[in-house]
Amino acid sequence: MTTCFTPPTFQSRVVPVIVLTDAAQAVPLAHALLEGGIDVMEITLRSDVALMAIEAVARAVPQMHLGAGTVTRVAEVQQIINAGATFALSPGCTDALVEAVKTANLPFIPGVMTPGEVMRARDHGFHLMKLFPAAQAGGIGMLKALGSPLSDVRFCPTGGVSTDNLRELLALPNVAMVGGSWLTPADALRQGDWTRITQLAREATQLSQPA
Repeated sequence: MTTCFTPPTFQSRVVPVIVLTDAAQAVPLAHALLEGGIDVMEITLRSDVALMAIEAVARAVPQMHLGAGTVTRVAEVQQIINAGATFALSPGCTDALVEAVKTANLPFIPGVMTPGEVMRARDHGFHLMKLFPAAQAGGIGMLKALGSPLSDVRFCPTGGVSTDNLRELLALPNVAMVGGSWLTPADALRQGDWTRITQLAREATQLSQPA
């Protein structure tokens, strides 16, 4: 049985971090990402339509690995499960949130920024964590520094990730994947420019392949 200590499994090493203002955008967005080779999406709880968007994708695009992001409160855990999310991500990690995802048996990627936070999350049983905000935490230099003393932990850096540093980040042995919002620009979502999003997804997919 999957537990919250088992990370979610998907093919893409790039996780789009998505803020939607219109739930109707969710399903065509999911199809556009899939067409570009990305089989995962993180719909963040940063808007009033997030749960509706998650529910729409869960129903219409079951092949998409659907994560809920910016999960910061215990009450949100059951809400995202009811909506159809299959895993959760958070900018941080609290004892109450860990207990909630454990009780719910929900795969979870906690957020960390310092070595002490990494060690605390590891004590809870997690070995895949979200380094957030990655740029402010030290980016590539920080990940390299964490690699030796905490070699059994892998990261999904998010915040400041782009096509400019994507390949270098993914080349690090302790980086499992990266997250970023550049794949789903607000203007492309607003205009319904799914071709552009597919192109961005395809570019990220190509950059994420081993050199």
